[in-house]
Amino acid sequence: MAFRLHIAINLMNKKIELLAPGGDVDSIKAAIAAGANAIYCGLDRFNARDRATNITLKDLNGILRLAHKNDCQIFLTLNIIVVESEIKAFLSLLHTLIQTSVDGIILQDLGMFYLAHKYFKSLKIHASTQLTTHNKGQVQFLKQLGATRVNVSRELNIDEIKDLTHVAHAHKISTEMFVHGSYCLSFSGLCYISSVLKGKSGNRGRCSQPCRDKYVTTPQGKNFPLNLKDNSAFLNLREIAAAGVDSVKIEGRIKKFHYVYTVVSCWKEQINRFYQYNTISSDNSVLYKVFNRDFSNSFLTGDINKSMFIDNPRDNSAIHLAEKKGGATKDNIDAAKRELYDGKTEIINCVKQKIASLSIEKDPLTITVSGKLGTPLKVYVQTPDTSFTLFSKSELTPANIHIAGSHNRAPETKKTTPYCLGHESFNKIFKPLNDTEFFIDDINLEHLLPDLFVPFKDIHAIKKEILCVLRGSEEAITPPIIPVLKKQPDVSALPTLSVLISSEKDVHLCDETTADIYFYIPNCLTNIQTHLLKIFSKNKKLIPWFPAILIGEDYNDAVDLLQQIQPKRIVTNNTGIAYEAFKRGIEWVAGPYFNTVNSYSLLALKEVFNCAGAFISNEINKDQINRIKRPDDFKLYYSIYHPMMLMTSRQCLFHQVVGCKKESIDEECIPTCHKSSFIQNGDNVSLFIEKSPANYHSIYNNENYLNTDIVTDMPTIFSGFSVDLRDIKTETKVKVDKSTTIKLFENFLDTKLNSEEKLIDFIHPVTNAQYQKGI
Repeated sequence: MAFRLHIAINLMNKKIELLAPGGDVDSIKAAIAAGANAIYCGLDRFNARDRATNITLKDLNGILRLAHKNDCQIFLTLNIIVVESEIKAFLSLLHTLIQTSVDGIILQDLGMFYLAHKYFKSLKIHASTQLTTHNKGQVQFLKQLGATRVNVSRELNIDEIKDLTHVAHAHKISTEMFVHGSYCLSFSGLCYISSVLKGKSGNRGRCSQPCRDKYVTTPQGKNFPLNLKDNSAFLNLREIAAAGVDSVKIEGRIKKFHYVYTVVSCWKEQINRFYQYNTISSDNSVLYKVFNRDFSNSFLTGDINKSMFIDNPRDNSAIHLAEKKGGATKDNIDAAKRELYDGKTEIINCVKQKIASLSIEKDPLTITVSGKLGTPLKVYVQTPDTSFTLFSKSELTPANIHIAGSHNRAPETKKTTPYCLGHESFNKIFKPLNDTEFFIDDINLEHLLPDLFVPFKDIHAIKKEILCVLRGSEEAITPPIIPVLKKQPDVSALPTLSVLISSEKDVHLCDETTADIYFYIPNCLTNIQTHLLKIFSKNKKLIPWFPAILIGEDYNDAVDLLQQIQPKRIVTNNTGIAYEAFKRGIEWVAGPYFNTVNSYSLLALKEVFNCAGAFISNEINKDQINRIKRPDDFKLYYSIYHPMMLMTSRQCLFHQVVGCKKESIDEECIPTCHKSSFIQNGDNVSLFIEKSPANYHSIYNNENYLNTDIVTDMPTIFSGFSVDLRDIKTETKVKVDKSTTIKLFENFLDTKLNSEEKLIDFIHPVTNAQYQKGI
């Protein structure tokens, strides 16, 4: 009993932060009214919720003023990958933000991490959920890039979250986790289904949610086989607090203000109840009164099961209420809808009243200027909450005649102009004060005697001091000087070929080609680590290729494997393994799932982590690639042929399609299950589900990616091109064996006659639509 009390007292010492969504101004007000400790919101550019209304820069300072008056922080979402042509605008935005009191920015792009951390040091950087942080190496990687907070992957269970939080705290990083709202079926940042099928990249905030679409009825009788219930950890607050998590985050930036208020207030009450009385309410009925797809906490509890799916992507509120009334009959559903409509109307009206008095108008600033001959200029600044006085360094002198603009004119054209202080000069110099959380309501010069002068540099200095006080900063902010990146010389050597395999039966290819052979390391290394070590020991030419997802013990096993193999070079799609390679002095290349699309991402990888090269993302087009400048002594790679992975999931994707005899994923499923199937969407396009032993479930496009255009379009940019010959079933047929396939690609890179035509003839159907469209 004493031990339980000790834990409870420790938990009380640090109250968990409640982080709310703010998709528009009214939702931000609703979150504040409901008691949120912090709000994450996006501008109308550079954020991962393109469909949300979002806010404008014009609104931002007023929102900051309102939030801070209510002890609420504002985190700005800039969590997309940023292409080269946008970097100038992104830097301009960062410079604007450091002149505000914004409490943090949320980033995905590694290049933007690099720029923000190096040149805009006053900004606190949070790692977006799009970086799918799920192992301790990734926490250390992000710390090295300047992250002060990480969002842990939604797929993790509470023990895995606890372990990551312990590592994060040891590196002075806080953690946050999603506790309510939509689940994504795919690991975040690694979902390309919207990009491939709809031309709308999730990594650009444009996800069209094909996972919620209706598909051709599956053998299990399901029409929405990829649709998950919503996440709700409402009943798990005690465990979350015990895990040390710093912030609980509610999803919903495309939800309306009444939804935000309802969910945030419900969670606020739960948090207050826990910290005040050490109790948790089991009544979550209020959460069912606003939009939901029913709820699950199965990722958090580690019970990844069939019941996480729901064959209806729309609002489940009426069905849930009807079932409470005795069953989901038509009459009960109709009655439930009427009751919910009345309740929703009441909530909307109630919330409207609560937020009516919350204004994002800026606070007025009154400036009184006074002074007389022989004394310093006195500037008295008053806001609704405070006041302060500043003085010029120089004393006021007679205006008489002062030279205007003489530094710009030749001696013979100098003119003399009487210069004295007036409203025009003060309005012009003090204008930047309007770009804060305040606006100049009045500049009072009644107590400034006429015909006096003080150097304008003194008034500019006073303006800078006022800005420092208003922004709570110690010194004036000057624009950082960011060196212009130089374009490196063209690659003179012909590009090399590399081949990705995943089966021991294909290892013989090492002896049949001069191409580099990458061997795919699976997601789960349980019971196969020794076997993998033997494969690499016998075949020294093999180069390890690490996957994007390595959780918990699987990550530890992957690090052990790296240590035992001691390879000269690796390719990794996991930033945690990248960190370990960097730490151990192993040459490493960033894989295609790093989502690299700009020069500063490459510079970050090289300068911070001694990376030797990187694959450029397959999502971007010719023009977007051409603008990228590689660092000196750094190699660029590109995958010209591969099955197109649309998503990877920790969930079993067969439950709703062909079924499975198991209700939940158990310890044998990931290591041993070998199964494949497909679903068909409304456009009659088949999507292939693949589960190979030791790997998570993945969905692949019907056609493989083949891009021969890039080889001729950019003959001097890339050091190497890669082809993926793993045994993944799609509609693409390869008419020849793997040895011959490699020879076809070698001939093509050697520009042999008719080699491209032969490739296209032997491998089809294929697509390179992403390269044509870009993001």
